[in-house]
Formats: sequence, C-alpha cells, structure tokens
Amino acid sequence: MRTLITLTTATVIALAPMAAFAATMTTTGTVKSVDAKAGSVTLDNGTTYMLPAGYSHSKLKAGEKVKISWEKKASKFVADNVTMVN
Repeated sequence: MRTLITLTTATVIALAPMAAFAATMTTTGTVKSVDAKAGSVTLDNGTTYMLPAGYSHSKLKAGEKVKISWEKKASKFVADNVTMVN
C-alpha cells in the first residue's frame, strides 16, 4: 500500500507542471491577415491562431485590433475566443 501511495504521489508531482501548459492565455494585437479557408488569423507579431469552430471570419479584417484567448495544443495556437478591441 505504501508503494502505491508513493507512486501515485510521484506521478502527480511529475505531471503537475504539464497542467500549467494547458492554461488559457490572452493576447492583444492587430490583425495582419485572415485565412478563411484555413480558419486562422495572423497578428502583427507574426503569430497565427486557429479560430474557434463556427467563428464568422467576416468580422475580422486587416488592421482591426483584437483580443484573443488561446491555448497551445500540440504545436498550434488555438483560439477559444476572439473579441474586437476599441
């Protein structure tokens, strides 16, 4: 029983830092380009974000300032929410 508890504790400690990578981040920037076919938006800093499923691309235009809530999944930046900033 002691071995099981020790192994479980060690696993939790080892995996805890990985949970931080799944946290939602927020970025504000200016839209550089929109790729409706790929479902992505590129900001002026060069980072490309995959847009949420069903997001209306017509809202986004080059030059618009946006706030993007996103998570990194695999090697992609996946947007959870995109809002216009005034």
